[in-house]
Amino acid sequence: MADVYNGYVSQYLNRKVSEPLAQLLARTRVTPHQVTWAAFGVAAFSFLGFISGHNIIGGLLIQLSAIVDGIDGSLARRKGMVTEFGGFLDSLTDRYADILMVLGMTLWSLSHETYPGVWPVGFLAVAGILCLSYTRARIGAEHRHLFDKSLPSLASRDIRLFLMMLGGVSGQAYFCLMVIAVLTNLVVGYRLISIYKYLGR
Repeated sequence: MADVYNGYVSQYLNRKVSEPLAQLLARTRVTPHQVTWAAFGVAAFSFLGFISGHNIIGGLLIQLSAIVDGIDGSLARRKGMVTEFGGFLDSLTDRYADILMVLGMTLWSLSHETYPGVWPVGFLAVAGILCLSYTRARIGAEHRHLFDKSLPSLASRDIRLFLMMLGGVSGQAYFCLMVIAVLTNLVVGYRLISIYKYLGR
């Protein structure tokens, strides 16, 4: 599994749970790929929770998905099973998971909140998340450190999922999606300007 930047929530919350679990699983036959799919499965259940009207369950499952997602890389390192495919699979399933969870929150918001423009906000949240991931994947590895500090780090996946968990549990999915939409697209713009200045034309 490829190493990824650990945001504040990952460092101070998620890893406190995922690392001990990875240590336990290292003694079993469980593989990193299985854990990757398990994290995606939890995200899928979060989607089902939202569309069935259980926003608190959906929100808590978002955070659980983030925690489980932190296990596969650690497990791969402990078992000596780090592969390029593992990192690719993890990144791919993360994107599908993000889309599912945002869609679930959007559909829940449509059914339980009366704010305008729910679909556009949900769309902008998904677009921002995907473009944020693409900017990191597209830039050369030697320049990725530019995205791991200051404003860009505030839109890391662990922070986004934590905000989504809070939005789901508190029943404020619309405002959460709006924050995600603004934050991610703002960071994408910031990255574009930063890389332009750093690399030149």
